[in-house]
Amino acid sequence: MGALRGNGVTDLRFSAEEIDTSRPHPARMYDYYLGGRDNYETDREAAERIIAVSPDIVDSARANRDFMARAVRAVVADGARQIIDIGTGIPTSPNTHEVARGIAPDTRVVYVDNDPIVAAHADVKLTGTPGTGFVVGDVRTPEKILAEPVVRELIDFSRPVALLLVAVLHFVTDEEDPAGIVAALTRSVAPGSHLVISHGTADFHGRNQVADEVYRKSTARLSLRRHEEIRPFFDGWDLLEPGLVRVPGWRPGPAAGDPERRGPIGVYGGVGRKG
Repeated sequence: MGALRGNGVTDLRFSAEEIDTSRPHPARMYDYYLGGRDNYETDREAAERIIAVSPDIVDSARANRDFMARAVRAVVADGARQIIDIGTGIPTSPNTHEVARGIAPDTRVVYVDNDPIVAAHADVKLTGTPGTGFVVGDVRTPEKILAEPVVRELIDFSRPVALLLVAVLHFVTDEEDPAGIVAALTRSVAPGSHLVISHGTADFHGRNQVADEVYRKSTARLSLRRHEEIRPFFDGWDLLEPGLVRVPGWRPGPAAGDPERRGPIGVYGGVGRKG
């Protein structure tokens, strides 16, 4: 595993020992919330436990996905032609490169996720197009991600790059220093680069003990944060309007209606630009 092959794609073959379906994985649970089928019984059981006490998790997942698409369109319209999407999850069309290339067909995209099962799906659904690549990597090791041959082949760090951290930092604990991770990933990016973050919060409905327990038994603990804890991740960046807001309210389309009437969507989103 790890050898570079054509079109910026890593050889994504895994041994049976590397693929763990005995514990739920957030990416596969997220796929289930979105109505996908690329998940396992353990993922479905875990997701259903959360849905039973917080049915709004389904709306939150869909609202987060819609935010990703709007944010990608915004950064590409602002000039981004290369994107690193960390914590991409199970491919769900339209994917990042499909959204971006709807505006700029020459946009290059590197997807990153730490789940070998996500990698297997990415090999089929994401990396068959020139200018796209996939890296098996963990957001907790930012320097390793940036040093990956696929990243170095497809991304020119002397030019602006858009970094997507969509629904991933709430799986990084305080002890793992999420702010330090963001700083390490963005320290050397060129002016004109973009930072896209969405992050779960308990600001609107409090802590969910069932969710805490489920994710504690999964491959990643859940660390929901308040608005004032998420905002510093954008330190050094100019936040685009409307700032860090609940994801339905980030530049909603004309048919979206009033985002404040969407119920307790517990996800903040924002986009920063490096001046």
